[in-house]
Amino acid sequence: MTQNSTVVAQMRQLIQMLAKHNHAYYVMDQPTIEDSEYDQLFHQLKALEEQYPDLLQADTPTNKVGGRPLSKFDNVTHVVPMLSLGNVFNQEDLFAFARRAEERLPNQQIEYDVELKFDGLAISLWYENGILVRGVTRGDGETGEDITQNVKTIRNLPKVLTSESGQIPELLEVRGEVLMPKAGFEKLNAENEAKGEKTFANPRNAAAGSLRQLDPNIAASRPLAFYAYGIAQCQPHHNQTTMSASLQWLTQFGFAVGERQFVCQSIQDVQKAYEQINQERPNLSVEIDGMVIKVNDLKQQQQLGFLSREPRWATAYKFPAVAALTAVENIDWQVGRTGTLTPVARLNPVAVGGVTVSNVTLHNIGEIHRLDVRIGDTVSVYRSGDVIPKVEKVWPEFRPVDAVEVHLPEQCPVCSSPVVMPEGEALARCSGGLYCAAQRIEAIRHFVSRKAMDIEGLGDRWAESLLHLDLLKDVADIYHLHEHREKLLTIEKMGEKSVQNLIDSIENSKKTTLASFIYALGIRGVGETTARMLANTFQTLDALREADLDALKKTPDVGDITAEWIIDFFRASHNLEVVDRLIAAGIHWDAPIAPTRQPLNGESWVITGTLSQMGRDEATQMLQALGARVSGSVSSKTKCLVAGEKAGSKLEKAEKLGVQVLTEQAFLDLMKEYGVYSA
Repeated sequence: MTQNSTVVAQMRQLIQMLAKHNHAYYVMDQPTIEDSEYDQLFHQLKALEEQYPDLLQADTPTNKVGGRPLSKFDNVTHVVPMLSLGNVFNQEDLFAFARRAEERLPNQQIEYDVELKFDGLAISLWYENGILVRGVTRGDGETGEDITQNVKTIRNLPKVLTSESGQIPELLEVRGEVLMPKAGFEKLNAENEAKGEKTFANPRNAAAGSLRQLDPNIAASRPLAFYAYGIAQCQPHHNQTTMSASLQWLTQFGFAVGERQFVCQSIQDVQKAYEQINQERPNLSVEIDGMVIKVNDLKQQQQLGFLSREPRWATAYKFPAVAALTAVENIDWQVGRTGTLTPVARLNPVAVGGVTVSNVTLHNIGEIHRLDVRIGDTVSVYRSGDVIPKVEKVWPEFRPVDAVEVHLPEQCPVCSSPVVMPEGEALARCSGGLYCAAQRIEAIRHFVSRKAMDIEGLGDRWAESLLHLDLLKDVADIYHLHEHREKLLTIEKMGEKSVQNLIDSIENSKKTTLASFIYALGIRGVGETTARMLANTFQTLDALREADLDALKKTPDVGDITAEWIIDFFRASHNLEVVDRLIAAGIHWDAPIAPTRQPLNGESWVITGTLSQMGRDEATQMLQALGARVSGSVSSKTKCLVAGEKAGSKLEKAEKLGVQVLTEQAFLDLMKEYGVYSA
C-alpha cells in the first residue's frame, strides 16, 4: 500500500468515526464519547489534512471552504419554490383540513405522514452526482441567500452522498431545517456567559444567527444540525411512492430526519399522535413548535396541488402557547399612524417561551373589559403560536386592594382631540386626523397621494425631513412651504431644481375637485368612491360640513358607521381649523356635476390577478365611471369578479359563492358595449 493510500485510509476512518459520534450527539442526543475525546479525533484529522492538503476529502467535517468572511450573500432563485405551510391550532381545525382533502379526493383512502415541526431555519441543499454544491435559505420562498460555505460546516450534514444499497442521484435537492439541539444550545450559552459574551434567547435565534454569519468560521464553531423533511427534485426519480418512504430513503445517504415520525391511517390517529408528542416534547433533543401533517401518498399530493402560497396536502399543527405569570405595572395608550388608540400593558418583565416580555398589547378597550384587567393585577402571558405575546387570563384571587380600573381616555393623549368610538365598533380613535402629531406622516402621505391632492415630490423621506425642521405641523403647512425656500435648500439632496419642482407641484394641486379634496382629508371609512358619492350628493364642502347623520346615511356607499366617522371628523375643532387654512391657501374646485343613473350603479365588483391589456387602476376607473363599487374582497354581495392571470383565493371563493366571473377579454368586451373602452 502506498503512503498516499495509507493517509487516505486514515482520513476516511477518522471522518467515519466523527460522523458516527456526530449522529449520536446531534440526532440521538446520546453522546458516546466526551467532548475532549471528540476534539482529539477532530484535531488528528485536521493535522493530516494540513500535512497532506492534496488528499483532502470532500466530506471532511473540517472543511471551512477557505474560511474567509464573505462581504455579502448572493441571491439564488429557487427552481421549486419553498412554500410556507398553513396552520391549525386545535382538533376542529385539523379535522376541517382533513375534510377539505377528502372532498378533493373522493372515494380514496388517505393516510397521513406526521412529523416534528422543527423550530429552526429552513434551507435547500443541492447535490450534483452526490456532491453538495449549494445551500440556500428559504428567503421569501422564491429567492433565498446562498449560504453554501456555512452549510458545509454543519457536522451531521453529508457533503458527499454514499450508499451501499442505492444509486446516487445525478441531481438531488433536499429540503430541511437547520437547528441547534437543546444540549448544544445550553452549552453555547454557558460558554458565552462565562466569556462575558452575548447569550441567545432560544435555539432558533442561535441557529439562524449562526447560519447567516458572513464568516464561516463562526458558523463552524456553533453546534448546528440539519434534519431533512422533503425532496424537491431528484433525477432520476427515487421511485418512492409516499412521503414517509422518501424520508426513509434519504437516511441511507446519511441524512438525519426527525426523531419522531408517524404514519396514521385516519385523522383521529393524527390527533392521538399530536397529543403523544405534546407530552414527549420536553424530552426531545430539539425544540419543536408543533407537528407537520402531510398526506402521505405522493400521487395524492399532486392531485391536491397548491394554493397561492401553501400546499393543500400539508399543514402545521401548532402546540398550545407557552405561559407565564407576571404583574401589570401600568397601562398606557398609544396612538397609531391612523389614529387608533391601543392600550399597552407594561409588565414586570418575565421570560415566556425563551423571550423576555415586558410590554403586551391589550388591543382595545373591549379586550380590557372582557378580561377585566386592572393595573396591579396578576396575569397569564402567552406567546400565541410561539410568536406574539398575549394576556390570556387575569387572576382575580391575586388582585391587590389598590388595583386601578382602566377607562378609555376622553381625549387623545397626543393632541387632546376628542376620542371617538362609534357604537358597535371595537376600536377607539383620535378624531384629530389632520392635526394629531402621531398621525402626521400618515395624513401627509395620504393627502399628497395621486388620487388625493396629487403632489409629486413630497414622499416620506422629504416629509420626515420637513417635520424635523418643524415646517410641517399639519397638511395645511404644505401650502406655506414656498415661504421657507432657503430652509428647504438645506435639506440633503434637495437642490434648487427639486425645491422649485416641489413648490410648482404644490401650486398646481390647488386646482382640484371636491371629491379629491374630501378623499384627501383622510376621513375614516371614506375611500375614493365614497368621496365621489359625497361630492355628488352635497355639491359643496359647507353642505357636507353641516350635514346631519340622517342626510349622510342616505348617501350611496355611506353606512351607519361611516356616517358617524364623518360627523366626528367635522366635529373636531382642530380638523376644521386645518380645513379652513387649506381653503384660505387657495385650494378650489368647480362645482360637481349632479349624478345620473349609471348602468352598474351600486354594484360591487372585484378585480383579481394580473391584467395583460391594462392596469388594475384603469379597470377600476372604468367600473367606477359606470357607477360600480370596486372592492378588495369577495363576499356574497359581490356582483362580479374580473379574473386576470394567476387569480388565486379570490377566484376560488367567488366560484364557491356562485359569483359571476369574467375573464379579462370578457370584461373588455363588456366595457366596449358601455362605451368606456376602445381597443
